[in-house]
Amino acid sequence: MSGIPEELIERVRDAADIVEIIGEFVELKRTGSDYRGPCPFHSGKHRNLAVIPKKQIFYCFVCHEGGDVFTFFMKHLGMEYPAAVREVARRVGITIPDRPTGGPDPREPLFSAVSVAADWYVRRLCEADDAKAARAYLESRGIEPEKFGPLGLGYAPRGNEFLDAMETLGVERTVLEEAGLLTRREDGSVRSRFWNRLLFPIRDLRGRTVGFGGRVLGDGEPKYLNSPESPIFQKRKLLYNLDAAKHSIRKANSVVVVEGYFDVLRLVEVSIENVVAPLGTAFTEEQAQLIKRYCQDVIILYDSDTAGLRATFRVADELLGAGLRVSIATLPVGEDPDTLAASGGAAAIKVLLDDGIDVLERKLQLLERKGWFGTLSGRRRALDRLVPTIRAAADPVTQDLYIDRTADALGVSVESVRREASGRRSMSARKQPRGPEAESQFSERESSKRIPECDLLRVMLHAPEWRARIGESISDFGELHQPEGDLMVLVMAAEEATPLTDLLVQVDGAARIVLANVIEVGLGEQNVDAIVAGALSLLESRRLEAKKRAVSRRITVAAEDEKVKLLEEKVALNRESRKHNTREWNVIRRGGKSGEG
Repeated sequence: MSGIPEELIERVRDAADIVEIIGEFVELKRTGSDYRGPCPFHSGKHRNLAVIPKKQIFYCFVCHEGGDVFTFFMKHLGMEYPAAVREVARRVGITIPDRPTGGPDPREPLFSAVSVAADWYVRRLCEADDAKAARAYLESRGIEPEKFGPLGLGYAPRGNEFLDAMETLGVERTVLEEAGLLTRREDGSVRSRFWNRLLFPIRDLRGRTVGFGGRVLGDGEPKYLNSPESPIFQKRKLLYNLDAAKHSIRKANSVVVVEGYFDVLRLVEVSIENVVAPLGTAFTEEQAQLIKRYCQDVIILYDSDTAGLRATFRVADELLGAGLRVSIATLPVGEDPDTLAASGGAAAIKVLLDDGIDVLERKLQLLERKGWFGTLSGRRRALDRLVPTIRAAADPVTQDLYIDRTADALGVSVESVRREASGRRSMSARKQPRGPEAESQFSERESSKRIPECDLLRVMLHAPEWRARIGESISDFGELHQPEGDLMVLVMAAEEATPLTDLLVQVDGAARIVLANVIEVGLGEQNVDAIVAGALSLLESRRLEAKKRAVSRRITVAAEDEKVKLLEEKVALNRESRKHNTREWNVIRRGGKSGEG
């Protein structure tokens, strides 16, 4: 161990200007966004050493030495890691208190072995004849040869050359095996774990390579193979590219999560640098907590096919559980971040990121497109799909907003959604006997949503002469809250002289309880004309609000030219909504005499 707190090391690294520090030893000249100079590690005379300030790293295209500002001091001046950190701290004016180091880190041989292997794999990719297929594959993906080294990409060949090279370099096989670079066969012999694979380096937050993700070249299974778990590599606690992206993530206070290594590389290439990816496995709670150290907002940019959507919502639930704010960016069908960035550049990706919508809104959008909101059974199934996201939200404000939004979208009570999300029924519901009557009890909030339907039903029952007018005024009884809507259809079909008790025997469960209550309440002396007008106005207002919400959801994913038309439609709907003033109807319901005289 260095004996220096990790957060202090991060402060030193953040404060260091790698161009200025390396520039004290090497004459650097600006080339585009990078700086170039002769490499001090192989006494080069040409400008083969690149210093890349936005990544805070250096790399030589000839001898392939590279690393961060601490690595430079270690390799150039022969310092141990703690001394390098202290030297950089001195130069940037940060004081590191002296205290016992606590002894050497027992994992240091593993870090060293993986670092040596990473350098060998990089050289193999850049120089060896047997890596031609790997180089061709990378070039076919749009990654140019001069980028292989700075990205740390490598090639693991077939055969025993890796083992022989490590033995020549003095790395013991027992260490290589513990680091996950060798695998032991049943007969006790060992071989390289990675065999004819393109290798992506997986680094910890300090930028140390701790493992690899290997993509097979040609036929072979599995397509991707990670390093196994080891004392320095726990994939549930690591994210690809987080070591390089963390500064950009902090600056933007947001991170883009993609699925694959190539997605990351392509987005970084087009200057979207606050991007990370899991290591080809399920997203974990530890990875969510890692992200939370650097930002609050997360945009998930996964494929839009069925498998991609399933993975998207699994990742979203883990992120919500960490108290993060989660949005979903929707890719065009058939595209992934890699291909879209390659064809459309940063602009194409930024449009998607800017148009990202909250994870719950995305679920609602998909369920609405499937037509699930049009039937009772569909709404029931939709709630089942939405509940996991509601439950996942650790932030109580977010959870409340999700509950309200779900209740509003499905036309059910907030209390019902909250009970579903908490996995329990209310105390009053538990006291009721099971059966239709138990399921028919409505909360006060739910009943208030049904008031216009109940008022119209009252009028239809107690003033039969109004039935035809009410029936003509409602275009779709299926859009009404149930069971009131079905009861209104039943009453419409009945003869005016039919005794109300005869209607009761035709229904059961929730419908019977609602009908009995409406029969018992009666009309009293209220202004029937005002009741009907107010109820119909409220239903129309409710329909317009639902239409506005649908337009708003379409706006979030619409192209720019379509957005203008949708905004105009929303303005027209707002104007129409203002015409439906239900104040007089509310006065009548409270027992007033508005409308007289």
